[in-house]
Amino acid sequence: MHGGGVDTDKQNGGDTASLREKVQLRRGEKWRILKNIITVSVAFMVQFTAFQGTANLQSSINAKDGLGTVSLSVVYAALVVSCIFLPTLVIRKLTVKWTLCVSMLCYAPYIASQFYPRFYTLLPAGVLLGLGAAPMWASKATYLTQLGQVYAKLTDQSVEAIIVRFFGFFFLAWQTAELWGNLISSLVLSSGAHGAASVTDEMGNGTGGSHHDDSNLESCGANFCVVETSNNANLQRPPDSEIFEISAIYLSCIVAAVVIIAVFLDPLSRYGERRRGSISATEISGMQLLSATFKQLKKANQQLLIPITVFIGMEQAFIGADFTQAYVSCALGIHQIGYVMICFGVVNAICSIIFGSAMKYIGRVVIIILGAIVHGACIIYLLYWRPHPDHQIVFFILSGLWGIGDAVWQTQINGLYGALFRRNKEAAFSNYRLWESVGFVVAYAYSTNLCARMKLYLLFGVLVCGMVGYTIVEIRQLKKEKHLKKLEEIPKQQQTEADRKVIEEDDEKDELEEDIVVTHL
Repeated sequence: MHGGGVDTDKQNGGDTASLREKVQLRRGEKWRILKNIITVSVAFMVQFTAFQGTANLQSSINAKDGLGTVSLSVVYAALVVSCIFLPTLVIRKLTVKWTLCVSMLCYAPYIASQFYPRFYTLLPAGVLLGLGAAPMWASKATYLTQLGQVYAKLTDQSVEAIIVRFFGFFFLAWQTAELWGNLISSLVLSSGAHGAASVTDEMGNGTGGSHHDDSNLESCGANFCVVETSNNANLQRPPDSEIFEISAIYLSCIVAAVVIIAVFLDPLSRYGERRRGSISATEISGMQLLSATFKQLKKANQQLLIPITVFIGMEQAFIGADFTQAYVSCALGIHQIGYVMICFGVVNAICSIIFGSAMKYIGRVVIIILGAIVHGACIIYLLYWRPHPDHQIVFFILSGLWGIGDAVWQTQINGLYGALFRRNKEAAFSNYRLWESVGFVVAYAYSTNLCARMKLYLLFGVLVCGMVGYTIVEIRQLKKEKHLKKLEEIPKQQQTEADRKVIEEDDEKDELEEDIVVTHL
């Protein structure tokens, strides 16, 4: 039945059948769906073990001429371009599964160029990575959202709750990449000469040494300016052999991730990839696909979510580049970055799963307010705190709190996009990545020019704007839901043309839910 429907559609050359193709699934299919969710999550975890580990070290190991941070800003600038032009196009050509494989491979050259980091190796590799990242994230989001809809239908649960739970589980696995990636770099760097030397230096220098250290520490924290810190011993680049060892491990992770997707992931066609009422089902030209991302921008809710989405990029860039360099490297040494960032990753992962499940009990609004308070408080504290090696625990507490805030944004704002724009998932998630990447680009672009204090002020300002925009979206949603309820209570024959149009054009309406047929075989 399933396959046959697609064939007749091809013969007729029309779209109507494929748009309304029924997807027949058995109740037992839910285990297979969970297997696919686990496969995607594990592959991304392995992939980002390599990328996060490499990215967190860039501002410190490739600090000369700001090469590391410049290469990261190139990655995210390419991602912005890619978000606008590539995701829907690539997913249409390659399907979701193979888009994932191809775009994951785009990460390999960037990690390979750590063996020979120059502007002419790192920057082109960064561009390729950025171009591959947008289709990869968009296809992952489309895959999770669609499986969430199918699973909700199979288990008679709320679609929104299931989608958020799937995203919660995915981000749990994805955030642990922070742990594995940093563990690899920390173990290699601490066991090597670099880690050991700086420890003996601190211990062995007596009072003279610690006095010298304190004068260096004056320029750490909010006072940190990249230009003025060249004489700090903690910021020296580790030996090549250690960086090569780390990069070789990371490179093999990328290959493993691609193999996991290619071998173990079911194609989305099993769950009605080509037949839902979405862009990828209708045969439209490349230019129309490109305009889908821009069309999405005409929606008021999308515009209001831009500031908070930009903030998500900026806060991740801050913890990954500025906090690691201005606070951790400067006061504790490069070999400690991994351990402090592990705390961020672990807390982030645990909170992702907690917030994903807690949403159905306490609602999205409470969780998002919590995230705003935690991040706001951290930013204010970082402005006044002077980092010192004697207060090691504070580095870990701050890193953990930052992880709580990040988990809120990652699960809830992603879920919000999925819920608000169900009908145009690809365009919505393209916009999410687009504006998050703008946040990264902005943060990395000024990374080498501004001192840490100014960056914290900017971060706080964007957070406030983001929360204002988000609040308006929630108020609009409440009004809209009341309005739709009223309209749907009117008997069909009494509805005016305008009423029907409002109901039909509702962004949250997706025909997929009506088109899944559950058989009890």
